[in-house]
Parts: sequence; structure tokens; C-alpha cells
Amino acid sequence: MSLIDPPTKRVDIVPAKRRAIILEHLRANGAASIQELADAIGGSQSTARRDLEHLVEKGYLERTHGGAVLVQPTRATFEAEPLVNAELRHAEKVAIGREAAKRLSPGDSIILDGSTTVMEAARAAAERNIPLTIVTNSLDIGQLCASVSSWRVIIPGGSVRPGFMNLAGNPGEEFIKSIHADLCLCGASAVSGTLLTDSSLEVASMKRAMISAARKSILLVDSSKFTAPGFCTLCDVSDLHEVITDSAISAEALTALRSTERRITVVPMAIDG
Repeated sequence: MSLIDPPTKRVDIVPAKRRAIILEHLRANGAASIQELADAIGGSQSTARRDLEHLVEKGYLERTHGGAVLVQPTRATFEAEPLVNAELRHAEKVAIGREAAKRLSPGDSIILDGSTTVMEAARAAAERNIPLTIVTNSLDIGQLCASVSSWRVIIPGGSVRPGFMNLAGNPGEEFIKSIHADLCLCGASAVSGTLLTDSSLEVASMKRAMISAARKSILLVDSSKFTAPGFCTLCDVSDLHEVITDSAISAEALTALRSTERRITVVPMAIDG
């Protein structure tokens, strides 16, 4: 079964959610027919075909005769669409985010990058409603944080990346380099052994600045991120203080993380039965 367990009725489901369901179904089953995918999203075969064509065009999938198969993206610069990415491994991201929120103390200054798992940490922290100073380059996370009356929220500026709600470049990056925060919560496009990479030079540069600007840095990544490296190096796990991931991580990936002698937290996940 897929880790995304969609409701019985899906007639009004948004495209990003449908596409995430398709990707999770293929991850769990390897390949699927058009009819199987239509059943998974609760829609017609024509809707499933349109979603498949979109996912193939974006580099997530390869079409087969009468269906599709999930492939490892071959481009080092591949970036998942933000709306689809937010729905993928959603339960894992929520669990990781909740664990990360436990690391926050009243009065802390926190740097948050724009990753979808960090968004879940921000949501979990908002439920705690403790006073915090938040610095983030994410317009989406900034909007969420601004709704918490006990938080001071700082958006450092920069240029909006096309297709994304995150800021990169100056003046934001220079501002980040000038501060000294208590904690940074960040994500990565890929973790390969102990190497963290990203598909965007601008994003990697901003994240490096964020990690350097905090006394402690915690990487939040679900188990699907342990894969081939992206286009550019971000840093090494040894440059961080902790990694929080989920229990679907492979034994090989977990061994590599533990070799760094950093704190590795594995959040247990319920197994579909």
C-alpha cells in the first residue's frame, strides 16, 4: 500500500495531490496500468493519462505501454515541483517536523529554509506557541509564522525563484551571514553517503549561509532523499549537529550517517498493513 492513504471520494482532489498519489502508488508497486492509477486517484483514465503526461514531462516517470514506471531522475538539476513535493511522503514529513519542533525552546532564534519538511516543523512549532524569533527565506513559511502572535518574523529579502516561493541571493544572503542564530532547520535535495547536495547553485549558497549562521544546525530529510547526488555540493553531514529522518531509511544510508558521529534521530513510522 502507498504511504499516502487517499480518501474514498476524490472527485475534487487537486492536481498536485493526484500526482503525488500516483508517484506514491508507483513507488510502492514499481509500475502500474492506467486503470490502476485511475483507481488510485479516484478519477477517470483520461485524468490519469493527463497526470502521467505531466509527470513524464517533468522527469518523474517513464511511460510504458498502457501505464508508467517510476524512475530515478537522471538530471542532476532535477527539482520536484513544490506543490507535488509537499504531498510526497507527507506523513513522514509531519512526523519529522514534529520531532524537530521539540528542539525549540522559548526565546530561541531560528533560521528556517524553504523545504517542505521544515514547513511541517514550523507548523508543529506554531502549535506549541512559544516565543521565537524566526528568520526564513520562504514566503510560505513566513506567512505561516506571521500568524503566531508570539513570534517575531524576519524575511531577509532576495529574488523569488521562478516557480518557487523561496528567496535566494542578495540582500538576503548577506543578511543571513551577519546574524548569529541559535538553531537552523534545513532540508536537502539529496543525501549521498554523508554528502548533502542540491540541484540549484543559488539554493545551496543560501543554505550554506544559513548553516554557518547558526550555533546548531539540524537536517530534516525523509528517507526518499537518500539517493544519487544533485548538481552542487551543499555540505557534509559532519558540518551539522543532527539529522532527523524516518524509519524507512536503508541500513546502508543509516550506517553512513552514523559514521559521522553526529546525532541521528530516526522517527518511527506505522507500517501499512
